[in-house]
Amino acid sequence: MLRCSSFVSIFLSTSLLTSELSLAAPLFGFGSSDDNSAGTTAVSNDTVTSDFLRPAFFSRIAYCSSDAVQSFQCGAPCDALGSDVDVFQIGGNDGTIPMYFIAHDPSTSTIVVAHQGTDPNNLLSILNDAKFGLVDLNTTRFTTADGKGIQVHDGFQQTFERTADGVLAGVQNGLATTNATNVLVTGHSLGAAVATLDAMFLKEKLDPSVQLTTSVFGLPRVGDQAWADFVDSSLGSTLSHITNQNDPVPTVPPEFLGFVHPSNEFHITGVDSNGQATGIVACPGQDNENCSTGNDIVDASVANHLGPYFDDISFGGSACSA
Repeated sequence: MLRCSSFVSIFLSTSLLTSELSLAAPLFGFGSSDDNSAGTTAVSNDTVTSDFLRPAFFSRIAYCSSDAVQSFQCGAPCDALGSDVDVFQIGGNDGTIPMYFIAHDPSTSTIVVAHQGTDPNNLLSILNDAKFGLVDLNTTRFTTADGKGIQVHDGFQQTFERTADGVLAGVQNGLATTNATNVLVTGHSLGAAVATLDAMFLKEKLDPSVQLTTSVFGLPRVGDQAWADFVDSSLGSTLSHITNQNDPVPTVPPEFLGFVHPSNEFHITGVDSNGQATGIVACPGQDNENCSTGNDIVDASVANHLGPYFDDISFGGSACSA
């Protein structure tokens, strides 16, 4: 069984159950009252290589075993990044705490935080995804959100809470003991959701001189409209969430339940038989109907969630057997 497949199945079955309700949602005041259909613009291969390729390599490695990541002996996924990457912290238990690692990437003067997506071989991990009701954002951690009435996905926030302090301490230690001036936060699937929460937490806690970048793949919706606005105002264009063709995960939890994506989606429109993207577009605004939000659930493809995305990069356990 492929990792992530059960994560998709849970959300996909939920979406199928509610698809007829979503058609009627406007009658009951659900969903977005201001659909976004702004035109997209093509993204060059050079941009993909410079902005997305290295984060994708790190996100792929998060699916390798802890021992392989710690020693940085995970075969082709590790080799793609070069031998100078130093993994100095690993956490998680492949259950209620999905694996994450923190590394120093000297080639880009960056401390990297990468979160694993869902492991369907462990039921506790899947249950994190299944708790998708909206709950209040913990403003004792996100103090700048106090009074904004922000709500986020229950399971994602609980998963984030279990590693937040360790991630912050690890990043601070990495910045203090290396010459790194940048921080990259990345992940795929559930890992993308936790990485986005991490990025917002780190943005508030780190010195403003640190250049924070967030690049995530197959991101489900994490919170409500207030959350999406909060992310946009805090991270702006330093966040990129990359979606792949008819992947169903970015369309859930559904909009009519109050969930909204932040801006800065980059949508892959096609991939050839060699695993190379044949088209990638930048999607202005939140939940752009010309990108993943406009996908029809009947065309949903679990394979698109796993990849390949570009440069023959896929995610999940099958993408890293080490």
